[in-house]
Amino acid sequence: MPNASWGSDGIERRTLTQREVTVIANAHEAFLNGRSGGARANLRFCDLSQLDLTGRDLSEADLTGAKLYSTRLMGAKLQRAILYSADLRLANLREANLSRADMRGACLRGSVLTGSTMIEADLRDGVIVTPSNDGELRPMGFEVSITELTCAKVDNVNMTGAKLANAFVMQTDMTDSILRGAKLIRTNLSNSDLTGCVLEGADLTEANLANAILHGADLTGVRIDRTNLSHADLNGAIYEPSSLAKANLTSARLARSVNTLRVPLPDMLAAHVVWINSNGKEGERADLSEIDLSGHDFSDQNLSAAIMRCTALSGANLARCHLAMADLSLADLRDANLTLADLRGITLQRATLVGADLSGCQLSPLRINGSGSFVWQANLTRARLDRCNLAEADLQSAQLVGARLADTVLRGAIAVSANFRQAAMRRADLQKANLSRANLSDADLSGANLTDALLESAVFDGTALHKTKGAPSL
Repeated sequence: MPNASWGSDGIERRTLTQREVTVIANAHEAFLNGRSGGARANLRFCDLSQLDLTGRDLSEADLTGAKLYSTRLMGAKLQRAILYSADLRLANLREANLSRADMRGACLRGSVLTGSTMIEADLRDGVIVTPSNDGELRPMGFEVSITELTCAKVDNVNMTGAKLANAFVMQTDMTDSILRGAKLIRTNLSNSDLTGCVLEGADLTEANLANAILHGADLTGVRIDRTNLSHADLNGAIYEPSSLAKANLTSARLARSVNTLRVPLPDMLAAHVVWINSNGKEGERADLSEIDLSGHDFSDQNLSAAIMRCTALSGANLARCHLAMADLSLADLRDANLTLADLRGITLQRATLVGADLSGCQLSPLRINGSGSFVWQANLTRARLDRCNLAEADLQSAQLVGARLADTVLRGAIAVSANFRQAAMRRADLQKANLSRANLSDADLSGANLTDALLESAVFDGTALHKTKGAPSL
């Protein structure tokens, strides 16, 4: 075999040049489009290390056992591609599409998958075997047959329905990834960061999540059976307490009872008001982070600039509450009452507000005057606002990048200059909402009601508007 070499894994590979792989990729794209001269790419056991395949369409290509060490595959299309036992260490797969790809036994150690799509990808264990001199079948390739994503960047990846049973995903950044319905049976996710992950309906049977960070992770309907959650941080995670009955929770960090506060809650709130009124010279700023305050009544309280990160406030009454510049990032505010609340300049990044009532609330910027005058915007980046009531709310200039607003009511809301980039707003009721100058780039507005909405100078680049009522002419 010309230009062939034996790798340390015992596999003989043909080493391709950039020019050769470009010719093969061009022929493959012709094959996919039914053009003459096309041929399906057969790259089995080829060495494509450090080559550039950015944006190429290699859907359904055969890359079995291929070496793609440090290969550039940004934005590449690899749907249904065969990457069985492929070497993808340090490969750059940012925003690539690997949906339904066969990645069994692949090694993705240190790879970058940020923003990629891996819907129903198969990442279970797999190994290539070959007959030896004595007639026995011997494994070849990596020292283990288990798919590995150790130390990889798997943040903001859509892995809905993916199969990762037995995979190694240790020390991996999976922030904001979607693993809805994924099969994670016996998967090793120890020391991984799953902050903001959507794991609805996933199967974590016998999975290892020791020392994992699950801040704000959605564990609704997750199967947890003999799952190792020892030393895991579940503060801000969304789950039913009964679902953890069969898990190993040794030294796991869960929301603490209000009784664990070093001072009684009424005294802390009183000291906080003194702190506000004295501009921080007296009293003490309230820090209620990681405390379970579900169902508590905070109506009409002044909690401006309070620290409430990962606080459990499900069903709490925060009507007319002053929360200007407060930090409620990763907080659980499901079904909370926030009607007419002052939320100017609030931080609700990755907070869960599913079913909450925010009608008439203020989420506009807070202008701080003085020697260092500046504007503090409300931050709802990646917040979950499904089925929320935001009728008549003031969202001027609010940051809602990547937020979820499915079935949310924004009827009559003021969202001038708000940033809804990449927001999921399916079936949202935006009747009579003022969205002038709003950034709706790449937002999903399918099925939304925009009847009589004011959209002057709004930006709609790449926005999904099909089946939308009252959609503007673009």
